[in-house]
Amino acid sequence: MQYVYVLNMHGEPLMPCSPRKARLLLKEGKARVVKRTPFAIKLLHGSAGYKQPVVLGVDAGSKHVGLSACTESRELYKEELTPRNDVVELLSARRQYRRSRRNRKTRYRAPRFNNRVHSKHKGWLAPSVEVKIQEHTTVIKRVCRILPIVLVRVETAEFDTQRLKAMLEGKPLPVGKDYQLGEMYDEYNVRQYVLKRDRYTCQHCGAHPTSEKTIRLHVHHLESRKTGGNAPNNLIVLCEHCHKALHKGKIKLRKGKKRGKPLRDAAFMGIMRNTLLARLWDELNVPVEQTYGYITKLLREKNKIPKSHVNDARCIAGFPTAESCDTMFRTRALRHHNRQIHKAKILKGGIRKKNQAPYLVKGFRLWDKVRYNSEECFITGRRSSGYFALKKHDGTAVSNSASYKKLTLLEAATNYITERS
Repeated sequence: MQYVYVLNMHGEPLMPCSPRKARLLLKEGKARVVKRTPFAIKLLHGSAGYKQPVVLGVDAGSKHVGLSACTESRELYKEELTPRNDVVELLSARRQYRRSRRNRKTRYRAPRFNNRVHSKHKGWLAPSVEVKIQEHTTVIKRVCRILPIVLVRVETAEFDTQRLKAMLEGKPLPVGKDYQLGEMYDEYNVRQYVLKRDRYTCQHCGAHPTSEKTIRLHVHHLESRKTGGNAPNNLIVLCEHCHKALHKGKIKLRKGKKRGKPLRDAAFMGIMRNTLLARLWDELNVPVEQTYGYITKLLREKNKIPKSHVNDARCIAGFPTAESCDTMFRTRALRHHNRQIHKAKILKGGIRKKNQAPYLVKGFRLWDKVRYNSEECFITGRRSSGYFALKKHDGTAVSNSASYKKLTLLEAATNYITERS
């Protein structure tokens, strides 16, 4: 069943109604539209204010967040949020530009380790973690504004990354003091550890320095340092000749020389767990409970429910047998700002093209939801002449050059794009 979400005349959430009833209220002038996706109306007169207890289940995650708001008999709302995963790459690019700019324009400045953010602000988290926690809290608050939520139940998880890594590599599982003695225990640095691990041998040609033969060994990143970092499983030993030939594209590494599965998502869940709960307890006006994955799995398998993020969220809410909602909302988080003044690439003639575009072009801006040829889509690119690039929520191209005269504004851009499915 589809629902229209209702607010009373003071802006407080009531129980949702059917589309038919909402049409009658709008036609009779007893309500007005306040939100299009999800569709919500506000009453212009007093109401009885009858409410049922609604529980919001949240399946927290690094790549996908599932939400489901349920009563004992019905599911009233379900949504799947895709948080941002581009922060690490953007910060790496910014750091690269900043360093090159300093080399061009200023003298060398030694790092000042007493002036770091994490030492001045207790509780500091990495920006890639911080932004995902904020997106979790934002989407939960948004649901609480349109439904009378009486309890928020969040499933959090903490992964044993050392155990997972040992399982993936086929090594003995860590026990007891093994957790204190990691793979790099008693090693001088990462480079020295990688050289020792690979037995001071080139992993492509097998060259090995001896007393008669001197070979210069390099430590090569399987993924770029910007993407994969300096983790040991991202590094291998190559001789100088093979290293240069690899970067010139003359050779390829042998099969099997790939980086192992990254555990950054598992690490994120362990970092954000306590912080997310603490912030929800402080910022929400409703109780917040914590639950665990084994309980969710038990309810899902007991009731033979297919695994998905929204189905898990319904089990987390505690009502796995509730009648499922027909409509699901898919939301994707976007970057909030782009402060880069000029493009990174220099054009012919030494001209640096400006990156900034007008805030509004013919009354439209980036990520506005518009109607074009009876299709709902989003503006993903714009030209000052008034022609726009349009795409669907999933990235499917609708048009690369649509005139503003053929566009109808449906929703102004926010930091999230949402579609109903």
